[in-house]
Amino acid sequence: MVPAKDFVKRMVVEIDGHPHIIEHITVQTPSARGAATLYKIAARNLKTRSRVEKSFRGTDSLPESRFEKRPIQYLYRDGDQIIFMDETTYDQFTLPAADLSEQLPYMTENMAGLEALLVDEQPIAISIPDTVDLLIVETAPGVRGNSATGRTKPATLSTGHTIQVPEHLENETLVKIDTRTGEYLGRVTS
Repeated sequence: MVPAKDFVKRMVVEIDGHPHIIEHITVQTPSARGAATLYKIAARNLKTRSRVEKSFRGTDSLPESRFEKRPIQYLYRDGDQIIFMDETTYDQFTLPAADLSEQLPYMTENMAGLEALLVDEQPIAISIPDTVDLLIVETAPGVRGNSATGRTKPATLSTGHTIQVPEHLENETLVKIDTRTGEYLGRVTS
């Protein structure tokens, strides 16, 4: 059982007997003494794909869902379907792109290091690493002397996703991105 105060984004829990992945958490701290902190979650049912919003007190708890994790590779996109390969059986499977809207901005074709969440041998969701290295393909030119300032500028990554990066970075720079927040973490040095 996982107490509500320990809920984290991407955790898979059982709600009403079905596996749900937590997509968003809001914490409401009460202003009155003795009132309980509320944890509001937005979760997606991994079987039916429906979304649900629930509120829990810090002492409430939910069981963690039982599922198997298996290493997979993202192969390519075919319209609104994403094709993956199970790295242990070499079987291919698809998931709807709409269900992967939070992960797709950080995924490149032939990307390994992903995991499929399987319930009854059926892939129902994927898990991506907390950080990924992506290439900046388009950004304004870096201005000499701007490495000491905290100002940022938009940069388009190799996946087409746009993030904010420090002003001194140039095109063709490999950067580390936090996939949970979408924030720039630093340059990747080889």
